Amino acid sequence: MNIPSRLRDSQRLEFLERKTMSRTCTICTHPDRKAIESALVAGEPSRVIAARFCTIGRMAVQRHKEEHLPKRLAKAQEARESANADELLRHVKALQGKAASLLLQAEKAGDLKTALAGVRESRGCIELLAKLMGELDERPQLNVTINPQWIELRAVIVQALEPYPDAGQAVAAALNGAPA
Repeated sequence: MNIPSRLRDSQRLEFLERKTMSRTCTICTHPDRKAIESALVAGEPSRVIAARFCTIGRMAVQRHKEEHLPKRLAKAQEARESANADELLRHVKALQGKAASLLLQAEKAGDLKTALAGVRESRGCIELLAKLMGELDERPQLNVTINPQWIELRAVIVQALEPYPDAGQAVAAALNGAPA
C-alpha cells in the first residue's frame, strides 16, 4: 500500500485506518441473505444471483461466497452434528430406561434368566452412554513395572551397579521418583 509521504504521522495513521478498515458485507446484511446463500449453495453463478437481487453486485456475491459462506456452512454442519448427537443420547437413555423397566418386571415375576439378560442390557446401555458422553476412557493402559522386558532391564542395571553402591542408590531413587 502506498502511503503518501507528504502526510504527517497522525495523518498517516488515519490514512491506514481508512484503507484497512473492512466494510460490512452487503450480503450478510441483505434482507434476502438466506435466498442468496441458498442460490450459492445450489451452484448458481454469482452474476445470475446479482441480477436477480438488483441491489447487490456480482463481486459482493463472489466475496461472500469465498469469505463468509464456508464459515456459515461449517457452523450449520456443527449444529446438525450436535443435534444428531443429542438425539442419539435421548434414544440411548430411553433404551436404558426400557431395559431397567424390563429388568424390574422380570425380577418381580421371579424370572431370573430374563432378569440376568436385563442386567446385561442395562449395563450395555450405561456403557454406551458413558462412551457417548466421553466419560469412559477405552485407551489401552500399559503397566511398565510388570513388563518382562522392564524386569529384565532392571535386573541388568542393578547387577551392573553392584560394585558402585552410591550410584546404585542414586539410580534406584531416580527410578522411584525420589530425590537421591
